[in-house]
Amino acid sequence: MSGIEFLRNEIFSRYGIVKRARGCFLYTAKGIRLADLYQEGGRAILGWGGASAFTMFKNILNRGITGSFETGFSCRTDKAVEKLFNSERRVFYYDSYEKALKASLLVSKDGTAAYRPWNPAGVAWSECDSIIFAPPLPYARSLFIVAAKKSLVSEDSIPVELLPEQTFIEAPMHASIARSIYDLVAAVQNRQEKDWFIYDPVVTKYWERKGPYLFPKIPENQYEKFVLHCLEKGLVISPVYNEPSIVPFGADAGVFSKLKSDPFVYTV
Repeated sequence: MSGIEFLRNEIFSRYGIVKRARGCFLYTAKGIRLADLYQEGGRAILGWGGASAFTMFKNILNRGITGSFETGFSCRTDKAVEKLFNSERRVFYYDSYEKALKASLLVSKDGTAAYRPWNPAGVAWSECDSIIFAPPLPYARSLFIVAAKKSLVSEDSIPVELLPEQTFIEAPMHASIARSIYDLVAAVQNRQEKDWFIYDPVVTKYWERKGPYLFPKIPENQYEKFVLHCLEKGLVISPVYNEPSIVPFGADAGVFSKLKSDPFVYTV
């Protein structure tokens, strides 16, 4: 059983189905509100619901252009990606991380990087040869994007034909992805350290915080018990040890009150 399946089953067994999701919260059939620190591995880092991105999806869906033909909407995504990384990019779409990584390494074996917004390492993304990232869109779980420098993908360098076959993206999803990336560009400017350190009195006991990302201090052999303990306290954290949890932007620090009053005891 994967970590995600484990988490899904444990949420259901305790709280029933999730009936609504908004911001960083999940609302369950049993009337319990859960603070989501997993956030679909970062795809819901801008919040559940998709906000303006979801509105864009519905607007284009109403036009009926959902078939496997060109509509011009891919250009919107290309421009959004170039805005995010402040550089000219050729954009490729894959339905698995493995395919995306293979493509990126073909473009540049030593210049491939995985994008994470608010990256504590301060990477100069505009200088990276090829970047792999997942769009900040909760309903695009199987999509990975490769943004390669245009100069590295041409007949004089790496022919496009040598890259893995791309997955086709319909117009409504393209429009939604583009909008979510523009929303991310804005959020990167607006969300700062002050929005994350307010939770430090509780979270730093269990995690090392780097920007909004929480890396566990809990030993790996005790982590599953910690996941369940947090779930009992109304917190949904990453079920995968090597995948960080995320500070719940927009939540009151009180969401950690139950964990604070009933701490998890672990041994190092």
